[in-house]
Amino acid sequence: MWIRCGFLLDFCYLRGNSFGVMRPFRAQTAVEQLADYLREEIQTGRLLDRLPGVNRLAKELGVSPKTVIGAVGQLEHEGLLSGQGERKRCEIVAKAKKKRTSMRIGVWLYDEMDKMLPHHQTMMFQLQHAGHTPFHASKSMQDLGMDVERVAALVEKDQADAWIISSGSREILEWFSEQEFPSFALFGRPSGLPMAAMGARKIPAMTEAVRRLIHYGHRRIVMLAREERRKPQPALFEQAFLDELEAHGIKTGPYHLPEWEETSTGLQRSLDSLFRHTRPTALIISESSIFLSIKDYLAQKGIIAPRDISLVSDDDDIAFSWYNPEIARIRWRAEPIIKRIFEWAYKVSRGVVDIKQGHTLGEFIEGGTIGPVPKSNLQISNFK
Repeated sequence: MWIRCGFLLDFCYLRGNSFGVMRPFRAQTAVEQLADYLREEIQTGRLLDRLPGVNRLAKELGVSPKTVIGAVGQLEHEGLLSGQGERKRCEIVAKAKKKRTSMRIGVWLYDEMDKMLPHHQTMMFQLQHAGHTPFHASKSMQDLGMDVERVAALVEKDQADAWIISSGSREILEWFSEQEFPSFALFGRPSGLPMAAMGARKIPAMTEAVRRLIHYGHRRIVMLAREERRKPQPALFEQAFLDELEAHGIKTGPYHLPEWEETSTGLQRSLDSLFRHTRPTALIISESSIFLSIKDYLAQKGIIAPRDISLVSDDDDIAFSWYNPEIARIRWRAEPIIKRIFEWAYKVSRGVVDIKQGHTLGEFIEGGTIGPVPKSNLQISNFK
């Protein structure tokens, strides 16, 4: 019941008191308006081969040459136009496309459990209400082991006009960015790739959490992150964590970002090893489901936060506010992400190239699961 209520609250928040889904409104600059106009002319075939000169366009459309130059530059960046040198007219690269207003959109989940997330359900509902046909890939990224070849084979099987990829690895997102169909990276590691993307910018919040832990006297701070966040090199978030420790004079190594087998048994073995040898005083844990699993595991060993250890989740969960003490975590708003996905789907369904990337800002909620380093740092017998 809580999932359904959470879904309705998210939807009502996004659209106020209206139950109709409206196309997002954003005031545009003169350059953006002209770019939209020229893009439409190109993609409907009314402009062919070459774009008229800057002065001619400015005169015919009643805008300044500066506005024309800005709009042309934007379309060059999108790959619709190709500059031919100074004082030469731009060549039109894109071919006319038949406009469509609805798409079959494949949604690739990181894990099957993600179907239950309120923001995911809201996204699926909005896409469907807008006339699209969103569907889940027949297997999750975890099912396929983030294997690019297996992903490519399934894309061929599960035909779609566009794809939304949730928390894809760098290799997976690189593959999607090279395909002809449009794709959207929801979280994951898309920075610098020519594809649309949106996620939560959590580095400032994580930095605040680390500084708070160090203020409490913690030095042995460990982050447990998924393999695709650690390899082939740490992602921006994980690297920023290591950099922050270094900035406070803590020499980092594999201890602070350990390897672990991503199964319940593998997680238990990793925790056994951590606490048996050099017991951490603070854990920062990726994903709320892993956080709750670790919290329960430690409780069975008699380790309670914040009495014996400090715990921080780098993600939020609807259940966290019900805990006493409240879970220390990084919270972010889903609404801007859902609006961005809706905007992307609207544009690409009309043949508009959209590779803009953005983020929503995370916020550190201290909660009650962090505190000073315990006075007694003896090994716990249950780990021996």
